[in-house]
Amino acid sequence: MINRVISIYDYIFRKPKVEEVERLKSILTPKEYEIFINMDDYDQIHSLKVYKLMKKDHVLKDKKLYLKLALLHDCGKGSANLYRRIATYIKKDPILGIHPILGYEKLKKLDLDLAKLVSQHHSKDQEENMVRFQILDDRS
Repeated sequence: MINRVISIYDYIFRKPKVEEVERLKSILTPKEYEIFINMDDYDQIHSLKVYKLMKKDHVLKDKKLYLKLALLHDCGKGSANLYRRIATYIKKDPILGIHPILGYEKLKKLDLDLAKLVSQHHSKDQEENMVRFQILDDRS
């Protein structure tokens, strides 16, 4: 519950730090970076939190594909307002519910392996690396 309150605070008040976003140019390709900077501020902040947690994870910290997943996993959400995001936790929102598929569509021509991971990032019964990612995603 406290994570949800922090998320609301982040949505309303926080903006991504320019220097953190600029550093992503060394991780993401120019087209991936463009997708990242076109994500909502909240999704950028959330993705950066997941990325930082992954950099501390002894298994995922050196897996470049999963580090990119951390940064782009929610790129299919578009411009979802706060009400829509809160409503998603109460009941499934049809657009936010398909954000993994929309993210896949954005990324499939750039990096099919990354696109597949994005499409599966909420699916159950995944391999160990994805399960670790899901735990970190849920924590942030």
